[in-house]
Amino acid sequence: MARRRKIRSSISTPITLGVITILVSIALLVGWSFLLGQKIMRSADIAVDVWLLVLGALSFVLIITVLVLFVISLARGIIEVRKQDTFIDSVTHELKSPLASLQLCLETLGREGLEHDAREKLRTMMLEDVDRLRAFIDDVLEANRLSYARPGMLNLSDVPLRELAEDCAEAVRVRHKLSPDELIIDVDPGLVVTTDRAALGIVVKNLIDNAAKYSAQPARVEVRARQDGDGRVCLEVTDNGIGIERKDLKRVFHRFYRVENQEVRQRRGTGLGLFVVWALVKQLGGKVQALSEGRGRGTTMRVELPVAHAVSG
Repeated sequence: MARRRKIRSSISTPITLGVITILVSIALLVGWSFLLGQKIMRSADIAVDVWLLVLGALSFVLIITVLVLFVISLARGIIEVRKQDTFIDSVTHELKSPLASLQLCLETLGREGLEHDAREKLRTMMLEDVDRLRAFIDDVLEANRLSYARPGMLNLSDVPLRELAEDCAEAVRVRHKLSPDELIIDVDPGLVVTTDRAALGIVVKNLIDNAAKYSAQPARVEVRARQDGDGRVCLEVTDNGIGIERKDLKRVFHRFYRVENQEVRQRRGTGLGLFVVWALVKQLGGKVQALSEGRGRGTTMRVELPVAHAVSG
């Protein structure tokens, strides 16, 4: 909490100083313009004074513009540092938890006389921890790759959307130990899109995984897709989870961003999953948005994609 107050202070101080400087500059501009205007009214030759007024006003506007841009840039930089600090905290937690579990399992496996069932249980736990680490590292690497990705770096093919959704849902079902009726796929088997299968697979899997992770128990995650009349496919992943406040509906796609409430913090995460979704959907020529009526009301993630992706150079 003390650290959070310190970060807020580091953000508010330069913004406050910048706003004060801007207000003082505006006051000087108004005062100087008023005095020069009075002088022009009393002067016989006003041409020089008018030019001074115009040039002075333009100079002040330029100074104020530079100050505003500087304050905005500084605030964005500080906020980005804050996000990175949050990311580092999340990374530390994501790495320490499975590593500690793996160490405990290995130490237990080293004991003599351990029964076969116990060994199998420990082996399963270790595999789950390794899977967590792999998924986490994949998200970090994918987010870093997307920062340098260029248009046209896609491997296009015809992708049956229902088959892809079922594969992704099965992977999430195993990971979160969900029963078959907790994940519902409502996609026409004949619905095919021409796109990058690997990229779309990451998008769908991340959305289903996110829905399962932030759902109440028992979970109810629905994956629906349909083609509209404009040659686009609308894919929706809906859950009965903790929901999202209106002010956070766009922010959840920012890199490293995690909603500031206890229910979210109780779940493991780094703030990269939805950023990866947003960046990949953009590469695929589509758009993604989060829909929610607020906390406790569930969330729908809606992705719109072209049926046939247009390759850009």
